[in-house]
Amino acid sequence: MNRNIMFALAGGLVVGFLAGYFVGTGSAKETAGPTTAAPTAGVVLPAPSLGGGMAPGIAAPGQIPPGMGLPNAEMQARIMKLEGIVKAEPKNRDAWVGLGNDYFDSHQPQKAVDAYAKALALKPDDPDILTDQGVMYRQLNQFDKAIANFQKAGKINPAHVPSLFNLGIVYAGDLNKPDEAAKAWNKVLVLAPNSEQATQARQLLAQLNKGGAPR
Repeated sequence: MNRNIMFALAGGLVVGFLAGYFVGTGSAKETAGPTTAAPTAGVVLPAPSLGGGMAPGIAAPGQIPPGMGLPNAEMQARIMKLEGIVKAEPKNRDAWVGLGNDYFDSHQPQKAVDAYAKALALKPDDPDILTDQGVMYRQLNQFDKAIANFQKAGKINPAHVPSLFNLGIVYAGDLNKPDEAAKAWNKVLVLAPNSEQATQARQLLAQLNKGGAPR
């Protein structure tokens, strides 16, 4: 499942400029089985679904992004089914991933973190799930844990662009470390210069250079 990672930067980086920016991980959802929606890899501007199917928009930590909210009836039914599966089969990693995805999409960050933790306990070195969990840590204002997840994902796969992109977002928007953000985004440009992530990274770097560090 590929989750969308949605952030809002404040201060020196204009929030409106970032509206609609999010990045996905690209493969986790594909392993989650038929209980989850089909993925769309990459980074895009507002769209009905990216990777993990998250609704479009951006939100600051702790805020519900535009288009997100309580699960609809179909998703709630899927969540109940998956909860039953993991209760009966606690080592069913795909079910834990699917459950984490649906908690993610229905803005239940703590439950998503916990479900992803179960999946990671069964397969620790998954950069996609680490990144998705990192997004949920960010929604819980646990920025250090988000950073740790993104960094671990990068150590597992040094070419993992989504974790790098979002590492920059947290550094710039939440931790007021524009230099660290620039390092992360410049690595995105080196690793995937023609990607949509790189296009967004260039724009964000331009904002950093123009506006300075977030205040």
